[in-house]
Amino acid sequence: MSTLSNLKLVAVKKPTHIPVIQVRRNKLSSRLWEQINLAKSQIDGKPFVVNKFRSFTDKETGERKQLQVPKRIKPWWFVSDSGKVCFSVKYGSSILELAKGKPSVEVASAAELVGALMSVKEAVDAGELDTQIQNVSSLLKNGFKR
Repeated sequence: MSTLSNLKLVAVKKPTHIPVIQVRRNKLSSRLWEQINLAKSQIDGKPFVVNKFRSFTDKETGERKQLQVPKRIKPWWFVSDSGKVCFSVKYGSSILELAKGKPSVEVASAAELVGALMSVKEAVDAGELDTQIQNVSSLLKNGFKR
């Protein structure tokens, strides 16, 4: 008996490219992950640091080098006039409208902020905000046309 006979063989190949909407979904999902961890770290009083690589040319040798530096993450939440914590979901520099005329989510406290951010991340991963992401990205794309 051969070893391959124990495996389930299928005629499926790995896709050569990812659909554009999936790339945009992944981008927004990773930014939401950063916001969730930033909120958790501020509640716990611990620092949250994401590192990125910065490339530069050494003036003496002319060689390209990379330096690991902390990424600056700005919080998406703010305190409203009523004293409640609100946050807006940003795609790039644009704010997504989660519902018609409602770009922000209001929560009672900072502790509920993490749960609300996780809910939005789940919605993004499920594809519920695809039309809003598409609208914002098409506005950006149209800005480059003459």
